[in-house]
Amino acid sequence: MDKYLVVGNPIAQSKSPVIHGLFAQETQQNMMYSKELIAVDDFKGAIENFISSGVKGINVTAPFKEQAFELCDELSEFAAKAGAVNTLIFKDGAIYGDNTDGVGLVNDLINHNVELSGKSIVLLGAGGASKGVVSAMLAEQPAKLTIANRSVEKAQSIAELYPDQVSACRLEELADIQADIVINATSAGLNGQSLNIPSNIFHEQTICYDMTYGKALTPFLTFAKNSGSKQLIDGLGMLVEQAAQSFYIWRGVKPSTDGVISQLREQMSL
Repeated sequence: MDKYLVVGNPIAQSKSPVIHGLFAQETQQNMMYSKELIAVDDFKGAIENFISSGVKGINVTAPFKEQAFELCDELSEFAAKAGAVNTLIFKDGAIYGDNTDGVGLVNDLINHNVELSGKSIVLLGAGGASKGVVSAMLAEQPAKLTIANRSVEKAQSIAELYPDQVSACRLEELADIQADIVINATSAGLNGQSLNIPSNIFHEQTICYDMTYGKALTPFLTFAKNSGSKQLIDGLGMLVEQAAQSFYIWRGVKPSTDGVISQLREQMSL
């Protein structure tokens, strides 16, 4: 039986074993998937041990995505641009790295009938979550992609990777931008911080997406709703869709995601 893992620190909260277990059941794959807590100062050693024990692939979550990037012999285009890896593949003595976050986001938006082509998109935050999705969004050919962050320098450092395709601004400068889609890639709100976003960026037609999710509306989506937005989407679907892409990379079969998303949503409501 082929073995796969998700590693992180912390890791107890990970839903990945449930998701991949459902994928394996649906597609009749002979595999097992578990989660492993690894020490923050022993990522490389832990991965080497997993490889020597016969593990076929690993999902990587915080805080190890950048360390995974450094460990790879070969990178996908998405991983190379993101500077971070969330999917490791071990084959023929080499380590291959991919980043499925962007594909997960785009596929979830498509599932919600959100068209990215020709649209003005604002991405809030300039951390790893933002960096991991820009390439995949640009592949959908939006009219404009703006990264807004408290520190404009961090946003500019991402924008510089995509000359003439991405612009950067401070959060307060969003008052001058008309956005069709606003995507929150920060953890503000969930960690007690508030996002200093001008409320006039939101209107009835603005599609608002939060990469985080919870039992109730996230603080960002609550703010967007109170500011007039009608279409509000949380990141549970992105979690499942990025997992489906990892599964496809490893197993060569693409699982369906609707039923898994529904099951997780139902469990969260209990």
